[in-house]
Amino acid sequence: MSWGSELWDQFDNLEKHTQWGIEFVEKYTKFVKERSEIETSYAKQIRNLSKKYQPKKNSREEDESKYTFCRAFVTSLNELNDYAGQHEVIAENLTSQIISELSRYLQELKSERKLHFHDGRKAQQHIESSWKQLEAYKRRFERDCKEADRAQQYFERMDADINVTKADVEKRSSHKARQHAQSRHQMASDSKSDYSSYLQKFNQEQNEHYFNVIPNIFQKLQDMEEKRIDRIGVCMKTFADVDRQVLPIVGKCLDGMTKAAESIEPKTDSKQVVESYKSGFEPPGDVEFEDYGQAMKRTASDTSLTSSREAKEKPVGKSKGKLWPFIKNKNKLSLKLGSGPEDFSHLPPEQRRKKLQGKIDELNKDIQKEMDQRDALTKMKDVYVKNPQMGDPASVDPRLSEIAQNIEKLQFDSQKFEGWLAEVEERMPSKSDTNRRSGLYETQNNLTVSNNSTVSNNCAQDRERPLSSPDGSYTEEQNPETQVKANINPVLPTSSTPEFDDEFDDDETLPTIGTCKALYPFEGHNEGTIAVAEGELLYVIEEDKGDGWTRVRRNEDEEGYVPSSYVEVFLETNAKGAMTYI
Repeated sequence: MSWGSELWDQFDNLEKHTQWGIEFVEKYTKFVKERSEIETSYAKQIRNLSKKYQPKKNSREEDESKYTFCRAFVTSLNELNDYAGQHEVIAENLTSQIISELSRYLQELKSERKLHFHDGRKAQQHIESSWKQLEAYKRRFERDCKEADRAQQYFERMDADINVTKADVEKRSSHKARQHAQSRHQMASDSKSDYSSYLQKFNQEQNEHYFNVIPNIFQKLQDMEEKRIDRIGVCMKTFADVDRQVLPIVGKCLDGMTKAAESIEPKTDSKQVVESYKSGFEPPGDVEFEDYGQAMKRTASDTSLTSSREAKEKPVGKSKGKLWPFIKNKNKLSLKLGSGPEDFSHLPPEQRRKKLQGKIDELNKDIQKEMDQRDALTKMKDVYVKNPQMGDPASVDPRLSEIAQNIEKLQFDSQKFEGWLAEVEERMPSKSDTNRRSGLYETQNNLTVSNNSTVSNNCAQDRERPLSSPDGSYTEEQNPETQVKANINPVLPTSSTPEFDDEFDDDETLPTIGTCKALYPFEGHNEGTIAVAEGELLYVIEEDKGDGWTRVRRNEDEEGYVPSSYVEVFLETNAKGAMTYI
């Protein structure tokens, strides 16, 4: 059904209805905006909740992370944080896909409605003006007809008046009355003609107005309204789709929480309690009977107290077992397992061994990190030596010297803790357990300190080779004190700085860890480099280790180094050897 034909006389009602339609769009936009604000607030509260219960650094919660139920809770908190992120996505999509779109559409809708009703009012004013003009023609025709009738009546009275005696007066008055009547009749005839002509014109305009102009305007309003309604429907569908789009990820978050809960292992946590708090002491032996009834064994100066002390000091049988782990004021071990002297001598043997082993592992990692930085700087210095235009080789020396000092200090600390560990393991009840032994690394043999602070570039295998006896077994009988003293000032062999040629002499073909695209042309005149053209695709076989160079391969016979800033690297995540050097 068409508004133009069915509602031709409902201009005012259509104006009110379309205005209400615009107000409805504004109301729906406000509704979506408030929903978006709720999602944002909810996501913020969920994030804050997740952050509030995350383990705090340097606290007991960090130690508790070794339990499966604690790790499961942390995983659930992380999944909850991701869950909050999906509600942020909902808020963002509601804003971009509905609120912003409806805000722009509202402006267009208001402008279009204003234009259509402007055209409608203009057409209405025109037909009303034509109607008024027709009424004017009609009134003039009516007036002229009445004037002609009065003139005719006046002429007829003058012509029939018997009281007039004089012939000339009679003749003159009757002639004027006849002329006046004829003039009025002519005016009435002209008015009639004008009225008839304009009436025909008005009827044509009125027909055009109600059967063409107004229907066209109302049809545009109808189309505008139907588009508005359709737009609201699309937005309501989008409103649901925005939620539906995040359901898969929300499901994964919930699955992650479920998986974390299923990963809890009570038996494992119980075993971890043993590992965390086992002291390594043997339970105390039987207390021997002390006979105070024999007078011959007592003197006037002897007291039960002194006898008791002497008895306790005698290492008799199993009574020598220590009872101090059960005394609360003995260092308060149950509360201070993470604090105390540097050698952790305040801890029970088993806990002390674990702390020392953890400290040694931490120091070895720091040593490895420093050596990686040393190797990268050494390679960079070698590049500067061969290509002075790229940098000053001497600028690297201060940092190399600092790294050498750091490595020496770390090695000294590692040897010190190794000595303490060996001392603890010798006193442990399960002394033959070789799994508790920690290999002593020969990291001190990999450092070279010369006058110009040049550092060698030894391979990682040499850095982690355990100190062993000639038959290949670990050396365990060495005195830890002697070992620490012997390694405080180790003899450091010197080695020359490696060249690019040394690396290319390796017969083993390095695996591909990714690809790269040349951003700029590189001529590669220097030895060890390779020329590339802009836009050329190459294989990456060694990532930048911090020296500014990336090793690439074109084919089996062509490989070399290119500046890392000249290429865009795309590493394969699972490729062997793909790692980041600091």
